[in-house]
Amino acid sequence: MDGSNFEVPDEQENVKAFGYPGSRTGQSGYPQAQCAILTECGSHAILDAELGAYKQAEWDVAAPLLRSLTPDMLCMADRGFVGYAHWQAGLRTGAQLLWRMPKSLILPVEKTLDDGSYLSSLYPSAGDRKKRINGIAVRVIEYTLPQVSDSEPMYRLLTTLHNEKVAPAQALATLYHERWEVEWVFDELKTHLAQRRRVLRSKTPELVRQEFYGWVMAHYAVRWLMYQGATRAGIPGRTLSFTANVQVLRRNLPHAGVISPCAPK
Repeated sequence: MDGSNFEVPDEQENVKAFGYPGSRTGQSGYPQAQCAILTECGSHAILDAELGAYKQAEWDVAAPLLRSLTPDMLCMADRGFVGYAHWQAGLRTGAQLLWRMPKSLILPVEKTLDDGSYLSSLYPSAGDRKKRINGIAVRVIEYTLPQVSDSEPMYRLLTTLHNEKVAPAQALATLYHERWEVEWVFDELKTHLAQRRRVLRSKTPELVRQEFYGWVMAHYAVRWLMYQGATRAGIPGRTLSFTANVQVLRRNLPHAGVISPCAPK
């Protein structure tokens, strides 16, 4: 689960609905919308998407995506989503969670596990933490990447998977870095499907939303066809090129004929 921004046409209604981002000169040339997507790491399929204003809180845009989580899923997210209320909302879905947390979050060590991770509790306030009331049991995984030159001094993950025998810390730390697959999904949307257009075309907020969801559905269609092709050929889906498949579809779509939007008389 992650978010991104994209530019929309500089029209008064779009400015009012989405807003301008700030810049060194005051404001940028185009208003921007903020989106959040829930995507499957392995296939890059977008399972759910939301659209909001640029200045809207990232969690407010992303929170509706929780409706698509199910108990057989492991949801990964970055530091922007960690907080007591956010974690509680994620728990209610029944899905397992693996979210990175900010360094400022205080999590006392309650029990150290064999793999170096530890059990702790997430509290809604400092007062509750002091009294040890209303806490949510969590597992904390801390690790470093010493051989990566531009890595941070410490990474900390929060998870609902408390059993270190079933889900070892090293395995979860390795798995978490699969979350960066979402950046490829945004690249596929913005670069390869948008044909390098700087902004969307729609001049009203309603049409921006319509175009956005059409954009996401087109991405899903491409990824679904790639999944089908890889499955039939018995090859890993990640070996297929998204760009090449988009080009193949663009060449073949004109031969599919015209599909009328209305039923025949």
